[in-house]
Amino acid sequence: MEFTRFLKPLEVLADCTICPRNCHANRFKSPDGYCKSDASFNISSICIHQGEEPVIGGTNGICNIFFTHCNLQCIYCQNHQISENCAQTLRAIEPEEVLNQVLAILDKGITRVGFVSPSHFVPQVKAIIQMVESSGHHPVWVYNSNGYDKEETLKSLEGVIDVYLPDLKYMNRELAGAYSDAPDYPEKASRALKEMYRQKGASLIMDEEGTALSGLIIRHLVLPGNTGNSLKVLDFIAEELSTRVHISLMSQYYPTEKMKHHPLLKRNIFNEEYQTVIGHMEQLGFYNGWIQEPDSTMHYRPDFEKDHPFEDK
Repeated sequence: MEFTRFLKPLEVLADCTICPRNCHANRFKSPDGYCKSDASFNISSICIHQGEEPVIGGTNGICNIFFTHCNLQCIYCQNHQISENCAQTLRAIEPEEVLNQVLAILDKGITRVGFVSPSHFVPQVKAIIQMVESSGHHPVWVYNSNGYDKEETLKSLEGVIDVYLPDLKYMNRELAGAYSDAPDYPEKASRALKEMYRQKGASLIMDEEGTALSGLIIRHLVLPGNTGNSLKVLDFIAEELSTRVHISLMSQYYPTEKMKHHPLLKRNIFNEEYQTVIGHMEQLGFYNGWIQEPDSTMHYRPDFEKDHPFEDK
């Protein structure tokens, strides 16, 4: 297969403004933008993942493509092994190898492909979709982002992405600045989620097996000592989007080594904190989505030093 014809979407990386950072970096010459990513396919892992929401993973799991680096630098990130914007985490894979790995997983009967942390790699996302579909496969495409997406970039994905799976982390500028180096996160994420909602609405279209074919699912991770932020996140969704939107309310936060001395983030969340947020969600009238068990903090701990990051050690 001639891969050059699939690489046209990457041309915008010569003056990169695909995410809210608007760095104007020439990623073909130097990885000097905020994310310190070049124009290659910087991917840490392509693997079957069964730890997503039931409508995303289904029975057999999803083929997840984990991009390296990130346009946020969350101090508590569970994927810190690959998300830190340093040279050690920049792992380039040739387009042909990306295609071969994805097709090998699809040939096992997997019917969906997820892009994890794609906000700063949308041109590569488009190229991968073109390559896979040109090979005769048409999986459900899932855009699994941190919510710090650019509205205009999302508009270019209309009709391409099937399921949006964004985080909505903060409605507090100070918190977003301190925890993720993005004080404008509430503003940018609000606009991004409104665009996703415009494209998909509140309905989640399912197949006969109960897995999502099209729609929007919003994730929110409850952080220790920050229930007030979580309540504001839910208020925004209820007031600006819809209480019919599917919410994945997560309690799985655990402190990484870097957080062991943080005044708030050095511990797991208390059950009382999580129950407070659940109660507010119910009070607002949300009725679609998922909550997690109290021991969820013991799960969802990937190790990207392994070939399969989510296998038990």
